Amino acid sequence: MSFRDLPPFHDLRAFVRFLTERRLLVRIREPIGLVHELTEVHRRVIAAGGPALMFDNAEGATMPVLANLFGTAERVAAGFGVAPSRIVELGEMLAALREPQPFDGLQDALSRWPMVRAALSTRPSLVSRPDCQAERRLGRDVDLGRLPIQTCWPGEPAPLITWGLVITRPPDTEADDTAHMNIGVYRMQVLDKDRVVMRWLAHRGGAAHHRAWAARGQDTPVAVAIGCDPATILSAVLPLPETVSELRFSGVIRGERPRIAPALTVPLMAPADAEIVLEGHVSATETAPEGPYGDHTGYYNSVESFPVMRITAITSRRDPIYLTTFTGRPPDEPSVIGAVLNDLALPTMRRQMPEIVDCWLPPEACSYRMAIISIRKSYPGQARRVMMGLWGMLPQFNYTKTIIVVDDDIDVRSWTDVAWALATRMDASRDTVVVSNTPIDYLDFASPDSGLGGKLGLDATKKIGTETTREWGRTLAMSPEVGKRVDAMWPKLLRTIGGGPG
Repeated sequence: MSFRDLPPFHDLRAFVRFLTERRLLVRIREPIGLVHELTEVHRRVIAAGGPALMFDNAEGATMPVLANLFGTAERVAAGFGVAPSRIVELGEMLAALREPQPFDGLQDALSRWPMVRAALSTRPSLVSRPDCQAERRLGRDVDLGRLPIQTCWPGEPAPLITWGLVITRPPDTEADDTAHMNIGVYRMQVLDKDRVVMRWLAHRGGAAHHRAWAARGQDTPVAVAIGCDPATILSAVLPLPETVSELRFSGVIRGERPRIAPALTVPLMAPADAEIVLEGHVSATETAPEGPYGDHTGYYNSVESFPVMRITAITSRRDPIYLTTFTGRPPDEPSVIGAVLNDLALPTMRRQMPEIVDCWLPPEACSYRMAIISIRKSYPGQARRVMMGLWGMLPQFNYTKTIIVVDDDIDVRSWTDVAWALATRMDASRDTVVVSNTPIDYLDFASPDSGLGGKLGLDATKKIGTETTREWGRTLAMSPEVGKRVDAMWPKLLRTIGGGPG
């Protein structure tokens, strides 16, 4: 018994077969350039809600290149193993695993068995001869030029690895200690055949491990897995607590134990079924300028220095698939994944603030920069409490610049509804909250200082109690009886008016 609707995908190619069978992936035979052309094809297809793309003849490539893997919410949900309609249900299970409650007798334990099984499945299993090490290039044989690494946008200085899962651990742990392992997605600029710039921001888990190793005067051992099973990929982008290992959590999503293998040249474990694994050390002292590169904001980021990783081994399957993506103004894959993660996070938000009905992070606003929240309002000032709670209690809203709070009769995913609420339920002199000098994404060029800026809250709820001295207007609505009578005659009316209003 499992919460999954789909069987486990043991590796990336199992997921590729699944998508191909359902016509959610197409193979591109025409030659496509890795410099800009692949990005432009990907950009047009994702904007149209199109399929995953397997480029069999990318120019200069000796292996197929897979892009747009998670370009629709349907494929993201499939990566989690569920139908799109069950994403919130999966979020409920994940919220319960984050805050487990004691069982109330055997019957309660049995009713929650899928959750128990998911929790037990997180212990990794060790593989002695993994597929990811079938082909090995060590030392002087390392050459990143053999990989079809794309250059996404004009003006970028070098090819960029975009979908690598970067694996690190703290220095006071053993190589096989997966409980403290961190997996993050950090872009890597290619410097030469065996060196890349590791762009991990200071607040990310990999950077924290790097600081701990550097404090001892040691380089950080790192493994980078490219092309893992969808559960492992999606676990790496989930906003998990710092105490939860992404690798172990992937077992919860997949419904079976993750498979790992020792790296060849660094003291780390890596996903045994990855397509490609890069091994090496991130220097404690050496840095290099990174960028400018196109970012999720729709702008090029500024050039900054980040630590350099020297690669000591490249291993792969015998016929590897190279997974890639681009980042830019939405829609891109991060914005599509973010919309699904929004629904996954909703149950956790409701546990913190039960009055929350729904939440929407519009992809057009770079996903997390704007949030629209609907609540069941019961007392004055409640909308402001929700704003402050989201900014202060939930880490994923730390960089959210604008929060709009509406009543539960408003569809947060409808700009028509939200605009009506803003126009008719908000007064700028009373319902605007401005907070200055708060943490802001340092990539936000609009903020007056790097990493520090303002936040805006808009209370577009009906005003009750001491919030107003005026009688609030009643919302227009047709009676249910009239609606039922017109429903009954509607098919005949449609034939009469020639299929007008639907």
